[in-house]
Order: sequence, then structure tokens, then C-alpha cells
Amino acid sequence: MDSPETEKQAGTHTVLLIHAHSEADSFVSAMRDTIRNELAGEGWTITESDLYAMGFNPVLSPSDFPSRKNEDHLVYALEQRHAYETGTLPAEITEEIAKVLAADLLIFTFPIFWFSLPAILKGWIDRVWISGPFYGGRRIYGSGGLRGKRALAVFSLGGREHMFGPGSLHGELETGLLRHFLQGTLGYTGLEVIAPFTAYHVPYLSQNERAGMLEQLRRYVADLDSHPVLPMPNLDAFDASFAPLGA
Repeated sequence: MDSPETEKQAGTHTVLLIHAHSEADSFVSAMRDTIRNELAGEGWTITESDLYAMGFNPVLSPSDFPSRKNEDHLVYALEQRHAYETGTLPAEITEEIAKVLAADLLIFTFPIFWFSLPAILKGWIDRVWISGPFYGGRRIYGSGGLRGKRALAVFSLGGREHMFGPGSLHGELETGLLRHFLQGTLGYTGLEVIAPFTAYHVPYLSQNERAGMLEQLRRYVADLDSHPVLPMPNLDAFDASFAPLGA
């Protein structure tokens, strides 16, 4: 049994649930609810960004920068950094940035669309994952702005498990299909990326099979520390220009 001190420490942990599905009765929403219930029962503080429910605008636009540093040519990353530093980003973006920075753990729940993320989630990343607080220069991977935090992707897809992996029809999920997200977004900004939870063949499962998969997810979340962390590049192996040492 945990001591009162252990329980107190657990209660100080904050998780941000980033949810990208339009239907409240979807399996992806059920996965989100399963995660929420499990972590709430463990004493976590829960914050959420339900992107469809929020009506989040996923389109990066020049209108995000009412006071530009360079009026002649728009470089999004540079203007994002400038707007953050000057406090001129739209409130909907600064609120999301604050949620990310306050969280110890980020959990993303979404379906796979065309080997990628739903557009609303990609757009959330485009507008929220900004240069400055999250990354910049050599502040990437193990030196990224979100180092010390963890991330977990939980997603559904229609394919069967044997369709993914070495030598399979579609290739590997972690180092192929979703490398752009798991490494190029999460790992790039310094997050420790827990091996994802994949719900396979979901549209074709029976209710009993879906219930069993949700129980697997509950156990997965209940024991997060036991799961492997995805390997990321080590900056010590690269020079100041990011060329491999000894090349």
C-alpha cells in the first residue's frame, strides 16, 4: 500500500489529454475516457484539450501575428517566437501553450487518417508547438524545451496488427508510419516518448472485443513506467552543425 506521502506526490502530477475525434460515442473517445478515469483514480490532475469540442481552428495564418517583426516576409517559426515573447499571440494559442508547459504528461488520443494525424491535431501542433518555449537552435531532442516531460500516443486504425512491423505490408508504425509525429514532433521537442498504444482493426471488432481492448488500455496506462521509451538521437554524437562526429 502506498504511503500518504506517495499518494500526495502522485496527486501533484498533471496530465494534459489532447483529444482529436468529433464523435463523443466513438471508440477513440472511449479510449480517452478510459485514460481519464484511470489517471483520476490515481490522483492525477487532469487538464484537457478536446479539439473538436473546442472548435479549435487548425489553420496557421498570418492573422496569428497582429504585430509582426518582419512585415516584408512571413517566416512562421520566427514570428511565433516573436509573438510569444511580446505577448501578442492569440489567446487560444497562449492558453494551449500554458496547458502543455504545466503538464508532466501529454497523452494524445486520435484515429489514424491516411498514415497520419487528423488535420485538426496537425493544425493544433502547427499553431501551438512554437519556436521558443518548445524548441530552437540546439534546444532539440534531449535539450528541447519540453525535456523532463513524457508523452504517450493512443490511437486507433482499421488495419490488422500483422499489417504493421518489419517486412509487413505497411511497414513499421513507430519508425515509419508515425515517425514524423513520435520523433519529429514529440521527441524533437525533448519529450520522453512512451511506446504508443495501438488499437487495431477497431471498426470491425465486436463490442466484447472492444471492451477487452479498453481494459488492455486501462492496464497500459496504470503501469506507464514499465513500458519502453522510444530511442531518440543523442546530440553528443553530432557537432555544432548537427553533422555526425567523425564523418
